[in-house]
Amino acid sequence: MPDTRTQILDLAERAIRLRGYHAVSFREFADELGIKSASIHYHFRHKEDLGLAVVDRYAERIQSQVGAPDARDWPASLARFCQVYQDALRKNELQCLCGMLAAESAGLPQAVADRVSAFFQANLAWLTAAMSDDMADKPDTALRIQCTLQGAMTVAVSLKDATVLDQVAERICADYANPH
Repeated sequence: MPDTRTQILDLAERAIRLRGYHAVSFREFADELGIKSASIHYHFRHKEDLGLAVVDRYAERIQSQVGAPDARDWPASLARFCQVYQDALRKNELQCLCGMLAAESAGLPQAVADRVSAFFQANLAWLTAAMSDDMADKPDTALRIQCTLQGAMTVAVSLKDATVLDQVAERICADYANPH
């Protein structure tokens, strides 16, 4: 069984992906784990600390799943990036954590909003680094890919239809895999 900190992070990630940052509370996690709220505060002094830890863990997991960008095989790198989104949706049937938080970014603690922004900046940098040298306008292409995947995931969650994301990911790979 995972330690208490890991259990709290798991509950917080799922709850935020389901309902958003502002709709979750330490009391909710304490009740679900059968512990006192003070025990949650032992691990995360403030909700902001919990938010930062959840985003950091999520970003590290996504980075681990996409691996290092490989400009020598852009089509495979692109497919791997898309697959991470598809797998996340199929496994949990939930919105991307940072996508959900981005929608709330105006009301988030600044440190959490900055960390969410850093997640997307890292994704854009990864996509840009993974593109072959002969691709034109890499930053714009990376932005279009990220936004299209994120939007497709949001629509797929709303429609409760993962095939929406699958179709869009397939189209992205067909449209962007070849630089010409």
